[in-house]
Amino acid sequence: MPLEKPRTETIVLVSFVVLKLFLHCFLINPAYELHRDEFLHLDQANHLAWGFQSVPPATSIFAWIIKVLGGSVFIIRLVTACFGAGTLVYSWFIVKELKGNLFAKVLCMVALFACAIARLDMLFQPNAFDILSWTATYYYFVKYISTSKPRFIYYAILAIAVGFLNKYSIGFLIIGLLVGFLASPQRYIFKTKHLYIAACIGLLLVLPNLIWQYQNHFPVVRHMKELAATQLDKINRIDFLKDQLLYYIGDLWILFAAAIAFFIYKPFKDFRWIGLSYLTAIILFTWFRAKAYYAAGLYPVLLAYGSVYLGTALKLGWQRHLKTVALCTALIMFFLTIRLTYPILTPGEITLKKKKFEMVGALKWEDGKNHHLPQDFADMLGWRELAKIVDEVYKKIPEKESLIILCDNYGEAGAINHYSAFKNIHAVSFSADYITWVNLDKQIKNVILVNSIEDDDPDRKVERPIFERVIKIGTVENKMAREYGTSVYLLENAKIDINARLRAEMKED
Repeated sequence: MPLEKPRTETIVLVSFVVLKLFLHCFLINPAYELHRDEFLHLDQANHLAWGFQSVPPATSIFAWIIKVLGGSVFIIRLVTACFGAGTLVYSWFIVKELKGNLFAKVLCMVALFACAIARLDMLFQPNAFDILSWTATYYYFVKYISTSKPRFIYYAILAIAVGFLNKYSIGFLIIGLLVGFLASPQRYIFKTKHLYIAACIGLLLVLPNLIWQYQNHFPVVRHMKELAATQLDKINRIDFLKDQLLYYIGDLWILFAAAIAFFIYKPFKDFRWIGLSYLTAIILFTWFRAKAYYAAGLYPVLLAYGSVYLGTALKLGWQRHLKTVALCTALIMFFLTIRLTYPILTPGEITLKKKKFEMVGALKWEDGKNHHLPQDFADMLGWRELAKIVDEVYKKIPEKESLIILCDNYGEAGAINHYSAFKNIHAVSFSADYITWVNLDKQIKNVILVNSIEDDDPDRKVERPIFERVIKIGTVENKMAREYGTSVYLLENAKIDINARLRAEMKED
């Protein structure tokens, strides 16, 4: 029955893909809303361009597709889940290319479910597609090394180009691959003309974004400087390395097997460049104090190699029984971590299990401190409440053309635009891409001001002299939300030229 095995393997792969889609679309507790970053990316669908202040253009195209499909929470989750499913499929193909058996393929799939990658695939952010593009790049280079067929070089460069248009951090992978190939016998890849032709094609694909960056004075540089000054400076390099262990704690033995295999397993001797590319990228990420999840795209290929080696090594004698142990260990880790990976528990339930979350570092935020909820979960609360407060005052203002809704951060602006009952409300902010979407063509008389709890002027002493009336409308009262304490003010009948003042503030930012 020669067709029986491929058919069985196809059924298994499809089953994992369906499980992936199900987990992301249906397991998130309804107590949570969308994430602050998701609002920004969804709003980019209304401002399609070849570049943005915060990210390359690919995310806006995905957001536009979501918008065309209806923009529901289910569609948002489904699109993101499809990226995660794509990573599963490419990882499966890597195992297949390495002649891995069904056990190796299943082990690799379970390992991907049981690590931090599953959580990164949960939200509509560049991260999910970033991991997919890195995995696809590795797969196509593996195919080229295995077959010497030039078309796979073109596919690999295409994956890199599309990945670049999604997230610039793929540059770390490019450097890693260059070092990996140059330091290995596979440096012969640099002797083929197809690599350079493909590179030129890839450059043409990303050129519109590079031109946009040049025309806008390279906002990516400003964004990275701001990120380094406000977030990355708080990251300890040792903590970054510790998190690499913590995020993949259930898969460490598979990663360890991959590391051993690159040195002692002869069928892998042509693929040691993968290990070198990993080491190079990790060193760079560590040096630049990157967030731990930036390196996530490096791991699917390592899990694939480790799974293949274990599938081969655990074949003879008593070692065969270790297959069951290996698979069960991965499954146990999946079930142990699922409540930490996905927002399944309500905020109240997480508070009751606070110590368990602290043990695995899930409560540590980007400020380096532990909080009541995982940061991503806290970023998924309070948004509807905020939009409702804004709507209450917005509907009472007759002259909406002379009104601007100005928020402290992009999350607030995006959440109001998404959850407001008024679909043309157009809240803006001076943060991220919203600063380029501020419309000052019409004279502003009234302002709905949204300020976070960190605001240093809660009494609005600055605004009172320049408006006839300043009223505090309400405050976000959900203590579990990261936006807890965010206040909404109505500033009525400006006494000065507000447009000129806003333009001056925008120049300062």
